[in-house]
Amino acid sequence: MSNHMSNNPVPAGAASSGAGTVEQVVVPSEVTRLGDLFSWQSIAFVVISTIGLLAGLAYVFGVPIGGERMLEGQYYWLFIGLFSAAAFIALPSRRGQTRVPVYDLVAAAVAFGISLYFAANAWDMAQAGWTNIPLGGVIVLLMLELARRSGGTPFLLVVVLLGAYPLVADHFPGLFMGIPYEYDRVIEMHVFRAEGMMGITTKIVAEIILGFLVFAGVLVATGAGGFFIDLANAGFGRYRGGSAKVSIVASGFFGSLSGSIFSNIAGTGSIIIPMIKKAGYPAHYAGAIEACASTGGVLMPPVMGAIAFVMAITIGVDYATVMLAAIIPSLLYYFGLMLQVDAYAARVGIKGMERHLIPRGRDVIKRGWPYLSVLVFLIWGLLYMRWEYYTPWYACLLMVALSFLRRETWMTPVRLFSTMRQIGVLITQTTAIILPIAFVVSALTITGVTGSLTSGLIGLGGGNIYLIIFFGVLACIVMGMAGLAIVAYIFLAVTLAPAIISAGGLNTVAVHFFIVYYAMLSVITPPVATAAFLAATIAGANPMRTSFMAMRLGVVIYFLPLFFLFQPALVLQGDLTPLIWVLPSIIVGIILISGGFEGYLLGFGLVKPWLRPPLAIAGFAFSFPGPTTTLAGGVASLAVVALVWRDNRTAQAAPAPGDSRA
Repeated sequence: MSNHMSNNPVPAGAASSGAGTVEQVVVPSEVTRLGDLFSWQSIAFVVISTIGLLAGLAYVFGVPIGGERMLEGQYYWLFIGLFSAAAFIALPSRRGQTRVPVYDLVAAAVAFGISLYFAANAWDMAQAGWTNIPLGGVIVLLMLELARRSGGTPFLLVVVLLGAYPLVADHFPGLFMGIPYEYDRVIEMHVFRAEGMMGITTKIVAEIILGFLVFAGVLVATGAGGFFIDLANAGFGRYRGGSAKVSIVASGFFGSLSGSIFSNIAGTGSIIIPMIKKAGYPAHYAGAIEACASTGGVLMPPVMGAIAFVMAITIGVDYATVMLAAIIPSLLYYFGLMLQVDAYAARVGIKGMERHLIPRGRDVIKRGWPYLSVLVFLIWGLLYMRWEYYTPWYACLLMVALSFLRRETWMTPVRLFSTMRQIGVLITQTTAIILPIAFVVSALTITGVTGSLTSGLIGLGGGNIYLIIFFGVLACIVMGMAGLAIVAYIFLAVTLAPAIISAGGLNTVAVHFFIVYYAMLSVITPPVATAAFLAATIAGANPMRTSFMAMRLGVVIYFLPLFFLFQPALVLQGDLTPLIWVLPSIIVGIILISGGFEGYLLGFGLVKPWLRPPLAIAGFAFSFPGPTTTLAGGVASLAVVALVWRDNRTAQAAPAPGDSRA
C-alpha cells in the first residue's frame, strides 16, 4: 500500500453487522482511482481482475484449459499481465489523480501484451532458455513504476539500487563485492529465470497467498468485521476502557483471518475508532490502538500475513509449524496491548460502555456462528488436513454458502460485484508490491553476495552473538522502514539469519521469527508507519503523533523477539519445559512494563512519574529469559512495587490528586 494516505478513507456504509449492513471497504482515493462502484474504470478493473482470478483457480486446482493444464510459466505470465494491467488502471501515478490518463491505458495494454507473448513462449523459455531482452527491459521498467505507485519512492529506491547491483558488483569493497553481470544477462535473470520473476516472488502472490487475499475480500463482504466487533463488545464492552478493548479483540480476530493490516484497519477501525474517541480516549490514542491491534492480527494464527508463507518456504517447514510457533508471541503481544489501554482507562477514569449498547453474547453467536465455523474450518484445514494454501479457497466456498442463511448477507449481483472489486484491489496492490521484489532476490542470488555478507556480519560482530544481534536489529528496522517488511525479510533471511545461527547456534525457526517481528515494526514505527498513518487519518489525528503513540502501545513487540531468540520454547521449539518458569516471568514483566509506561499498575494503582521508568526497566529485566537478569529484575521490581503500594496506601487517606492525561 502506498505510504500516502487519503484524507477520507472511512469505508462507506461500514457499520456493525448487528444493523444488518454489509461492510464495503472503500480504498482511499489516493490509493486507487476506481471511482464509483459502476464507473467505467471500475467495471474494466473488475473484468480484468476476475479473469486473472479465474486463471489462478484453474492453475491452482489443475483445471485443464483447451484440454491441457497450464504450464507454470504460462500461468505466471498470464497472472503478471492481467494484474499489472489492473494495477495501471487502479493505482494513480500521482497524488489526487482521479481519472485514468491515456498513458496508463497504454502501459496497461503494453504490460498485458508483452506478458501474453511471453506466456505463449513459456515452454521454450523453460526448456531452451528462450529470452527477449528488449521486451524484458520494458517489463522491468513497468514493474519499477508499479513499485513506485504501490510502495512509494523509498520502496522504488530499494528495488532499483539492489536490482541494479549486479551491474557494478565488482566495484564494491570487501564483503559487498560480488560477481558482476552484463546488462543482457541481468535482464535475463531478473525477468526470465527462476532467480527472478519466474521464481519465489511470483509464486507467493500467484499461488500461495492468492486464496487468502480472496478470503479476506469475502470476509469483508459478508460482514465479518461487524460480527467480531459485536462479539468483542459482548465480552469486553462492560469493562473500563471497553471500546478500546473491543478494538483489540475485534482486530485480532479479523486480522487473524484476513491476514491484511490495511483491510483490518479499514474493516474494523472505521467503526471502532469513533467509539474509542467517544469513550474518552484522545484521537491519536484511538488511532494508535487500532494500528497496533491490526498489526498484531497479521502475526496472529491461523492465517497471519504473506511473510509467514515466505518464511515457511525459506526455512523448509510446513505452514502448520510456523502457525503454531506464532501462538505464544502473538498472545503476549495482545496481552501487553490490553494491559496498556486498561491502565490508561484506570488512570484517567474511562468507564465501560453503557449496558444498553452492549449486545448479548448469545444473540451475537446465534447470528454470527457462520464466522466461527469458518474459523474452526480454517484451523482444521491448516493443521489437521494440511491443505496449506488450498484451505482459504475451501473456506471461501463455505463462507459464501453460509452467507445465504441470512437475507442481509446474500450475495446479490451488486454485492458480488462489490466483493470482486474489493478482492481485485487486494490482489492488485499485493501484486504491485511483491513482483518488483523479484529483482532484489535475483540480484542477491546471482552475485553471491549473501555469503560474503553473512561472513561479514560475523566478522563485524567479532564473533560475539550479542553484537551480531544488535547489528541485526538495526538492519531489520532500517530495511523495514526503507521499503517493505517482506523485502527486509527476504534479504535478511539469506544474510543475517545464517550469521546468527552459525555464531550462536540458535534455533532456526526462532531466528526467522526474530527477523520477521523486527521487519514488521516499520508499519507502526516512524517515519514510515503506514498502519499508524492510515489509522490516524480515520481518527482525524496527527499522523506522526499517532505513530509515536503506536510505538508506546506496541512496546512488547520491540523486545519480545529477543526473548524467543534466546528461549525457543516460546515459539514451541525444542524442550518446552522452560515455559513453566519463563512464561510466568514474562507475563509479570509485561504487567510491570505496562504499568511503567501508562502510570497505573494493575492491582496496585497509580504510579508516580518518577517511578514509571524504574518500573518499566525492572519489568523488562525480570521478563528477560535468563536467570541472572530475572533475579536482578525480580529484586528491583519488588522494591519499586513496594514504593508504588506505599504511595497508594498513603494516598487513600488523603484526597486523590487530579488525573492528567498522557
